[in-house]
This record gives sequence, structure tokens and C-alpha cells, in this order.
Amino acid sequence: MPFIVITGIPSSGKTTRSLELKKFFEEQGKEVHIVSEYDQMIRAGFEKTSLYADSNKEKHIRGVLKSEVLRLITPTNVVILDALNYIKGYRYELFCGTKANKCTQCTVHTEINRDQAWNFNENRENESEKYDRATFDALLMRFEDPEGKNRWDSPLFMVFPEHTLDTAAIFASLFNKGRPKPNMSTQNPPLKSTNFLYDLDRVTKNIVDELIKVVNVGGHGLVEVPGYQDLSVDVSNISVQQLMSAKRQYISYSRTHAPNPEHIPKLFVKFLSTSLK
Repeated sequence: MPFIVITGIPSSGKTTRSLELKKFFEEQGKEVHIVSEYDQMIRAGFEKTSLYADSNKEKHIRGVLKSEVLRLITPTNVVILDALNYIKGYRYELFCGTKANKCTQCTVHTEINRDQAWNFNENRENESEKYDRATFDALLMRFEDPEGKNRWDSPLFMVFPEHTLDTAAIFASLFNKGRPKPNMSTQNPPLKSTNFLYDLDRVTKNIVDELIKVVNVGGHGLVEVPGYQDLSVDVSNISVQQLMSAKRQYISYSRTHAPNPEHIPKLFVKFLSTSLK
């Protein structure tokens, strides 16, 4: 039942650590499954450069990985997800899915110097496993590091290439504590899409950013939301702080009452119009 999320920038040693963990847990008599992002990418006929340049391809692979993880989880299996896992919203969705199955979980983050990672990438023998420079740099910019204070990233184990992985502590975190109890957020997780929280944050942030621009130049009265011709908000006497607060409230609510992703802009603007009166 234990689930291990491997995270790390490109060429930071994720697969090496996954195999190391697999060997360790098998020596403890556990059945281990590695769910590999690279394997699923090859199976889908994608190349690394084209995959990370196309959000639809990325979403497809993330959806496949999550489905495979949830399929493999049993009371006895150890499941390891060997992938970038660079989006915190996606890691949260994995946490919701595994917690709903009363599964213990931890995160192993493979930290590395960025120049060292690029050198590792350049020295790969298999050309198909290499990232080009533009894709590599773009993924560094997009990477959202795990934080131990976040319950979906906790417990967090960070390891550098030259360090020894603390397998004993990882084992204890997964097997020497009680299984988590499902709660409302995990019984009704926002799994309408494989990247729901990321899309929710992106859409609401874009709307708030555009409204802040209007407020900062002295906008007043009913204002059409840029990018959404049929949506408008009365910005009279509204501060930037109020807009930011309303965004946080809406995201918090949507985590347990997930709307259809297509309806997010309309529902969020309606929420703003009601809460900012």
C-alpha cells in the first residue's frame, strides 16, 4: 500500500533512486512496482522535446501515470512513481487519491546542482533520453519544489547525488505509522482532470491579474474581464488585497467542491461579484 513520489529536475537521478528503493524494499520481502514516466512516454509514441512542449500530451501522460498508480495500490504493494512530478497541484491530486485508499505516502526529492544535471543529460548514452537545452531550461523554470510543510509532500526526503539515501527512515515513515483516515477532501477529491488544481490556479490568477491592472489605473464601475467578453465585474471600491483574498477563498472552496473545469471562469467571476459587494 505505501506510495513513494519521486521528484526532481531533469537528469537529477530519479530513476537511479527509484531502482535503489525497489531493490531495498524487495530485500525486505515487499512487492514493488515502479511506474515510469519515461516508459509511458515511449509507449505513447512521444519524444521528450515534443511532450513537454505540448500541454495536452503532458496531461495525457500525467493521467496515465495517476491511473496506473491507483490501479497498482494494494494492501501489500510498494508503488514508486518515477517522474518529474514538478507541479504541486498534481502532487496534491496524487495525495488525495492515495489517501482515499488509506495509503501511506512519502516524497523523495533528488536535488542536484543545475550545471551538474545538464552535464549528466549531455553524457547520456541513449540520445532519446536526452533533453534539448530549451526544454531543459523551461522545465527548470516551471519546477515547483516540494516543501515538507505541505501535507501532500510530507514526509519529505531530500538526497543529493553524492549522498546515501536514508532507506531506513523511508521504510519507517511508510510502515511504522497508522494508515491515514480518509476525509472530505479525499472522499471527494478534485479529480475531474489530471491537473485540476493547476488549471484552477492558472485561470483564477489570470483573471485577478487582469482586474488588478484595471484597479491600479483607477478603473471604476462595471468592467469587462479581459479575455472573457461575456464576463464583467464591478471594480468600484475594490482593493488589490480584496481580489487576492477572494481568489484564495475560491480555490480553498473548490478543492472540496470541484466545478467543471470549463465553468471555472464564469463561476469565479460570479463568486467575485458576490463576495466583493
